Amino acid sequence: MCATNRNESAGLISTEERLRDLLVRGLAGDAAGYRTFLAELGRHLRAFFRRRLSRMPDEVEDLVQETLLAVHNHRDTYDPDQPITAWVHGIARYKLIDLMRRRARREDLTDSVDDAAEFLAHSESEAIEARRDLLKLLAQLPDRQRLPILRVKVEGVSVVETARLTGMSVSAVKIGVHRGLKALAAKILKERNENR
Repeated sequence: MCATNRNESAGLISTEERLRDLLVRGLAGDAAGYRTFLAELGRHLRAFFRRRLSRMPDEVEDLVQETLLAVHNHRDTYDPDQPITAWVHGIARYKLIDLMRRRARREDLTDSVDDAAEFLAHSESEAIEARRDLLKLLAQLPDRQRLPILRVKVEGVSVVETARLTGMSVSAVKIGVHRGLKALAAKILKERNENR
């Protein structure tokens, strides 16, 4: 694994560790930590559902709230030795299937469960493929552009928090995001033109 991919993985792992730490603190009675966990998890879930529900954007916020409620109600079932995102994504997938079933009943579709399973499998594989492609593109950028994009645009971390985490100034983070996105757009355009 090249150094850049290790850095990408480290960024994603740090999100995993942060969510896990916040939940464990919340389970131990830290109310502020638990509120922070729910807020950060809400941002994570919005991104998760937006990728899967691009044709049903009005459903995203309801599913985020339903999933947060389910996480809260079942928080005592979380095993701290397991990845928290896998646990949360399992709950989120059930909420997606429930949504598909409700919609199917309203629309009198007979293959609702099969459609939901196919939809989830297809959207999950697309998400994995898109993430891999994004990480390849980001790997071509210097750290001063790649890290701000990862934190702000991919993970949903605020600019101020990204500055703190990366040791960059707030304006450097904003500039890094702007220039990085511009560089990514140019790379994508060049790649498209070469493939024609």
